[in-house]
Amino acid sequence: MQGFVRRYLLVVVRFFPFAVAFLRDRHRFIFVGSPRRVDDQRHRRRAEKLRDTLLELGPAFIKIGQVLSTRPDIVPPTYAAEFGTLQNEVPEVAGGDPKTVLQEELGDVLDLSAVEPIAGGSLAFVYSVTYEDERIALKVRRPGVKSIIERDLRVVRGLLPLISPFLPERQRYSVRNAADDFEEVIFDELDFDRERTIMTEIRANFSDDERVLIPDVYEDLSSKRVLVMEYLTGRKITDDDAFDGVDVEPNEMATRMIKIYMQMGIVDGVFHADPHPGNLAVTEAGQLLIYDFGMSERLSETVQEDIVGLYRALVRRDVDTLVDALIALDVLEAGVDRTEVRRVLSLVIETLEGQSEVTWRLIITELTTQLRDFPFRLPPNVMLLIRVGTVGEGVCRQLDPEFDFLAAVRSFLIEQGLIESELETLIGESWGDVQQSIPALARIPARLDRTLDQLDRSELVVRTKPVDTRGRGDPHLGYAVLAGALTVTAAIVTIYDPLYAVPSGLLAVIFLLVYVARRRL
Repeated sequence: MQGFVRRYLLVVVRFFPFAVAFLRDRHRFIFVGSPRRVDDQRHRRRAEKLRDTLLELGPAFIKIGQVLSTRPDIVPPTYAAEFGTLQNEVPEVAGGDPKTVLQEELGDVLDLSAVEPIAGGSLAFVYSVTYEDERIALKVRRPGVKSIIERDLRVVRGLLPLISPFLPERQRYSVRNAADDFEEVIFDELDFDRERTIMTEIRANFSDDERVLIPDVYEDLSSKRVLVMEYLTGRKITDDDAFDGVDVEPNEMATRMIKIYMQMGIVDGVFHADPHPGNLAVTEAGQLLIYDFGMSERLSETVQEDIVGLYRALVRRDVDTLVDALIALDVLEAGVDRTEVRRVLSLVIETLEGQSEVTWRLIITELTTQLRDFPFRLPPNVMLLIRVGTVGEGVCRQLDPEFDFLAAVRSFLIEQGLIESELETLIGESWGDVQQSIPALARIPARLDRTLDQLDRSELVVRTKPVDTRGRGDPHLGYAVLAGALTVTAAIVTIYDPLYAVPSGLLAVIFLLVYVARRRL
């Protein structure tokens, strides 16, 4: 209990200056006064200091920062971007010496004097050693880290009553749910049995795909605290020399990466959720090598379908379907005010259409920002999907600054037959308009018959205004207009399939010839 109180007070003291700064942003004198004007540069410096504080406070708070980097509904974009740079930089002594765990688990099997450190993380440390003439990698959970995290989670829970009164009502719901979801994510990451199972499953899913490489697992040497796997090496994907001497270009690797991650999540239903540069490498054979499956997730077939439906709704700008998809994913409550949500989502789509460049991060930021007025949450599976998109897009942009992340996603979904191409969407929407017009067209004969009867009985009176015929225009101009419209249509359709352009092109030529002939008469 004494350890908890000491830790609680330490955390309060470390975060107190930030709390004062945020309160003063709202009221200059903390509780009263007008808001302060804070420029982006000051926010960026504050975000850097806050990130460093999370790093110093240890594993649980590092993970909190990583989770918050995908929660623009809770933290502003500047802070989310800075928290996204937390890549497990923790000294080896944090949480104890992992070699003690190796001694207890594999001391009789491995020559621990030959163990070499490779990398350190907030929850585990990675070593390499020779085993039966083969090099293997050992991911070792830090001793005592689970009890440390459990204590810090209790501290975070204890901080919520202090924080909540200063939050807008709409954000209290999000913060409470984020705390619940965070516990689930971090305890899953501590479960090495779960990681081993998911890693093995993903490796099997890509067993016939030479583009991607995933280390094999030594089942008989692994345990709840140690994950033993094949030792594979490559150059960090964002290093300057990552693609030297390999038969693959950075842009090609970015596209490949998107397809692989889409295959994991949307097709296979189990995916690696931490694609930051430290977990991705390029092998000498030009393969994408993926490390560290601690942060990973499974998706049910229903959730996979709902995610595709969400993307399809965004592409078609179908607000009603978008609301249905958000409810199905448990982002919005079923009893939410649909009329008001539709209005907000329509505003989101209009805002995105007005942007010169639309990115994944922009879509998520706009969506979550506009939904802040509603009780909504991001379940762990959705949160990790957002993380994959946000972090993955960042890596792809590092490989190719002009890379179009959303175009690559759309291309994959079309290839898999999960969504229609733009042309099929256009045809479908046009056919829908025709179907809606059929009832009105069916009523035209009856209305025409009544109008002719009125005319026959001299009951129909037509009033016209005198028309000034001076400067009369070209009576045949309509043919030219039709020829121009059909030419534009042919040019647009050619992008998707040249065969569709032939009828429009022929009709354009015919109307143009008719126009020229009529003009000469």
